[in-house]
Parts: sequence; C-alpha cells; structure tokens
Amino acid sequence: MNPRLIALFSVAALIGLMGGIWFWTQSSKGDDQFAQCRASAVAGGAGALGGPFELVNADGETVTDADVITEPSILYFGYTFCPDVCPLDVNRNALAVDVLADRGMSVTPVFISIDPKRDTPEVVGDFSANMHERMVGLTGSPEQVKAASQAYRTYYRAQEGDDDYYLVDHSTFSYLVLPEHGFVEFFRREISPEQMADTVACFVENA
Repeated sequence: MNPRLIALFSVAALIGLMGGIWFWTQSSKGDDQFAQCRASAVAGGAGALGGPFELVNADGETVTDADVITEPSILYFGYTFCPDVCPLDVNRNALAVDVLADRGMSVTPVFISIDPKRDTPEVVGDFSANMHERMVGLTGSPEQVKAASQAYRTYYRAQEGDDDYYLVDHSTFSYLVLPEHGFVEFFRREISPEQMADTVACFVENA
C-alpha cells in the first residue's frame, strides 16, 4: 500500500481512538454526580473500595458501618501509640470537620484502630475524645479489624519489639464516606484542613 495512504489511515485511526476516549470520558463523567468533586481515582471505581464492617466502639458495644456512618464521615485507620503521623493526620481531619461546621455542614470524624492488641475500647475512646468531641473511636478483634482494613484496602503491619512498645507500619489515607453512597473519595497526608473541607463540601452539596 502507498506509504501516504498508510499514514492517512493511521491518522484517521488515531483520531477515531482519541474521539472514542473523549466520548467514554465524557460519558463516564456524565454518569457520575460527583465528577466535579473528585481529585483522585480508584482502580475499579469508587465502588470497589469500602463496604460493611463490624467493630467495637468506646463503650464496648459491637457496631456496624450503618450504626456509625449516619452522616458524611471521614474515616482514618491508625493506632493510638503512633508517635507522630496518626496524631497529625487525625488532628487535620478534626480541623476540617470544624471548618465544615462553620459552614453549616455536620461531618463525623472516625478513628479506626489497626492495633487491637493495645487499643482497647477505653483507650480508643480516650484518644478520640481528646482529638475531637465528636470523633468516634473504634477497635475490635484482630479479625474484625482486618476485615475493615481489607474493605478499604489499607495496609498495616506490626514491627517486632517489646509486647507493649512497638510501632505499626500502616497506610495513611483518610476516607470520605456518605451514608447513601458509601466511599466516595480518599485524601492524602499533604492536603490541608481547608482543602479537605472544600472537597467534602462539594460531595455533600452534590449528594
């Protein structure tokens, strides 16, 4: 075939491919009521992350996700003995909740321990109450914690050390969950309370 014709066919195919991608992207956005709010992407879509869990609250009561997530909620998986990362992240989430409250939006901060060996209901309750008066602290059996962590694809692994003094490696994302929609967005460590509040507000306003 004439090289010039091959080139023309190649250009036409590329244009067709790009047009297909553009159409698919626009169609996907059109089907997503939160498209203008999203700043991140999850492999498999938002529906592939999050889900039911059963944990134990600060009063020692077994609760489910339906009991806990009754309004927009920001979930964080960490542990109370964490020397620096967790307190900073959880405090950032608490500040974002206060920013949203000033805007007339009620959002619940939730702390889920990935260190059930040391984080008893009482310990988690004290930690959460000190971080924010509305924060919900949750722990559970190793099996319950593992199931909740797997639902949100978080990572954690206890380092070797003394039975009472050891560190736990873990992921540091925060997750926005809406009662009627489930997981909708995650936040990285570097985002500020104001940026988090802006994004959460967008989701709440478009829910």
